[in-house]
Amino acid sequence: MAERYSSFRSGSMSWFLQRVTAAFLIVVLAFHLFMLHFVHHAEDVTFLGTQARMSQWGYFATMTLFLLTATFHGVNGVYAALLNQGLTGSRKTAVKWVLVVAGLLLAIQGIYVALTMNGLM
Repeated sequence: MAERYSSFRSGSMSWFLQRVTAAFLIVVLAFHLFMLHFVHHAEDVTFLGTQARMSQWGYFATMTLFLLTATFHGVNGVYAALLNQGLTGSRKTAVKWVLVVAGLLLAIQGIYVALTMNGLM
């Protein structure tokens, strides 16, 4: 039988955050899908409606946390998958920093859009 291998050490901070963000994403994704597919049907989702929802601080905070959590979870997951494939040395360092920069750029752009939709920018 094949031995289980993971780049995450059980109990490490990366391991813990990957699980916490997964649990948070399951809950918030369910909320997001409920709001945008059952409360507001696809044909009813408009730019003005999005601005109205984002102007509510609870919704704004939830969607901003959703963005940041999903970004971290995705970048951390891709990095872990690449480590599981045997990435080491200078390539590991280069990939890590490319993912960090890409994650930061995605988060900054997402926050900018959220602030714009909220009317704060």
